Amino acid sequence: MEDRRRGIRAAGDRTWRGSAHLAVGSALGFGGLTFVVDWDAGTLTPARALLWVTLSAAILVMLLPARVTAGPGWLAVRGPLRLRTVRTDSLVYVGQYGDVAAHLVLRDTLGNRLEFDPGVLHANPLLWHELDTGVRRSLERGTLRRGTEVLARLGHEIDDTNARAVLEASGLT
Repeated sequence: MEDRRRGIRAAGDRTWRGSAHLAVGSALGFGGLTFVVDWDAGTLTPARALLWVTLSAAILVMLLPARVTAGPGWLAVRGPLRLRTVRTDSLVYVGQYGDVAAHLVLRDTLGNRLEFDPGVLHANPLLWHELDTGVRRSLERGTLRRGTEVLARLGHEIDDTNARAVLEASGLT
């Protein structure tokens, strides 16, 4: 993936396209079924059609995952409405909240803040590498004072997952 702002290659979420297809399919399926049921019942009016289109669009917005990309010193999360970017080489805070639907929160020295699903890092080692490299720079510069334990735990989880995948692929387990 090309980052046009900086003219360099950026690491992106490899699983995003499949998740986006699922979100679009779900929204279209809902919209199609509601139209067919309403039409078959003989109650489809322009107002009801607008309602079904609006609800289908809302479903798409709710299900569409954020797109995570990273490059040297930055990480970006593009949601349905806006793009949020942080400088990973000048982080001041890293936190994680939630257990079932966990979110990783990053904040940099410029006041930028973003949050995303840490499962994206599990599925994309290149994203994890970019974040980890930026975090190391933040630690060297002394800007990151809170959240190192969250990143250490996340790093161990990712390393364990990757090691298991390598062992399974090689037939050693």
